[in-house]
Amino acid sequence: MFVSGIGTAVPRQRYLKSECWGAFQQSDLFQRLNSRTRAVAKTVLLHDNGIEARHLALDSLQDAFQIDPDTLYARFLENAPALAHKAGKAALKQAALEPLQIDAVVVSTCTGYLCPGLSSYVIEQLGLRRDVQAYDLVGQGCAAALPNWQLSSALLASQQCDHVLSICVEVCSAAMYLDDDPGVMISACLFGDGAGAAVLSRLPQKHVRRIEWQGSESLINPSQRNALLFEQRNGMLRNILKREVPRLAAEHAHRVLKTALNRTDINIADIKCWIMHAGGRDVLLAMEKKFGIPKQCFRYSAAMLHEYGNLSSAFVYFVLQTALKDKAQGGAWWISSFGAGFSCHGALLQVE
Repeated sequence: MFVSGIGTAVPRQRYLKSECWGAFQQSDLFQRLNSRTRAVAKTVLLHDNGIEARHLALDSLQDAFQIDPDTLYARFLENAPALAHKAGKAALKQAALEPLQIDAVVVSTCTGYLCPGLSSYVIEQLGLRRDVQAYDLVGQGCAAALPNWQLSSALLASQQCDHVLSICVEVCSAAMYLDDDPGVMISACLFGDGAGAAVLSRLPQKHVRRIEWQGSESLINPSQRNALLFEQRNGMLRNILKREVPRLAAEHAHRVLKTALNRTDINIADIKCWIMHAGGRDVLLAMEKKFGIPKQCFRYSAAMLHEYGNLSSAFVYFVLQTALKDKAQGGAWWISSFGAGFSCHGALLQVE
């Protein structure tokens, strides 16, 4: 499998974390939450947390505090298909392919539910063939990009498909929930909205840099399921985020990497570029320590976190796109994501 094109998309509205703090102070909700919760939000939004801004599908930050099932569903319905379409169109353009050349589309999301799924909207808005194979993947949280690519790889290996369009889209502002749980408040201060897309092909395309999928590894640990998940409360998604997530992310990511490297003659020092889901600043710090590698290795992830916040499943598309634009050194690249489950996935890419 080869990566033929990458595309990303975010809402036009960009909000600084200081603006988010100001809007929170002015909201009716501010006084209804306890002093500890307000202190947590102030610490996250006014101190260095690795995030400077986020793009949110909100005309005004005051809209973030209108939290009810109908409003959140409408936000997802309006924005998820639009972001998926924009990212997918950009990926097709870079791949120099027409929509009718796509044989399958795989769409992942965790921040909303549509039936028929988002793939139906992507097929319609991008003008894909009506006989295209379509798959909607849900429930994998921030980790979803790599399972999405694993399915795409299987479709291409079956030789039923020459080109698969992979899309991850998250409207985190459509899964907003605020209460006095510190983890819930922290997650509300970290996540942004966006979509990433990739055209994945059975054969390399001559006009783009050669990026070959070398194989992947996964680790699912249900015993830690309650550390990171969505629950349903009052008809809405409520994000559970425990303190141990940075440690768990680092441990699981390191195990997945070691398993993959043990199957090859490559060691950590041979990895030329790291395409990592960040989660947050503390996650990156924990991974740097666990992996024993310089902070500079995660510079692309840190840069995307600073500009966009945690984009959930779409994040690694932004990191990969940035590394390619920067013309990062070729060789063995490692791409990895973690999320609900507790799950972690990783794959070796050979980049020329």
